[in-house]
Amino acid sequence: MTTYISLLRGINIGGHKKIKMDSLRENFSSLGYSNINTYIQSGNILFCSKEEDKTKLEKEISSMIMDKYGFDVPVLVLNSNELTEVITNNPFANSINYNKEFIHITFLSNEAKEINFKEIDSKKESEDEYKIINKAIYLYLPKGYGNTKIHNNFFEKLLKTQATTRNWKTCLELFEMSKQITSH
Repeated sequence: MTTYISLLRGINIGGHKKIKMDSLRENFSSLGYSNINTYIQSGNILFCSKEEDKTKLEKEISSMIMDKYGFDVPVLVLNSNELTEVITNNPFANSINYNKEFIHITFLSNEAKEINFKEIDSKKESEDEYKIINKAIYLYLPKGYGNTKIHNNFFEKLLKTQATTRNWKTCLELFEMSKQITSH
């Protein structure tokens, strides 16, 4: 069994695409997944599955959400090793120069092949910092994620891939939860 972290984009935000977590856990169970845990209401679900094809899992979860709740939700699935790599690679996390509260990670469904850094630099605030490593964009946004122009929609359009963002606290919590599930 592999431990996975499923990141749903855009649910339970501003009253849109509402899904109760207990209902979501039940529906994940109906797909044959086990050890299902959720973290906060914004679409973070940990689970175990024998399936090794993450694309198949993403499609299965997305189809279930459409069938049960009636809306399309982008789904990104990582295994626990991939999440560990994302956490380990964070260039802002281990420096006293960065307030952890302003660190975010944008998870990409595909690795960015061609990156227009000039376009990113023209949109970001002068104090914003970013680093793209594999399928993650590490953001340091001192004015907050809600005030940046380098957000999900921007990166999806620029990089032509799906994206979803989590703050550093959420990423660390998902990491700890995945370690607990994997150790059992």
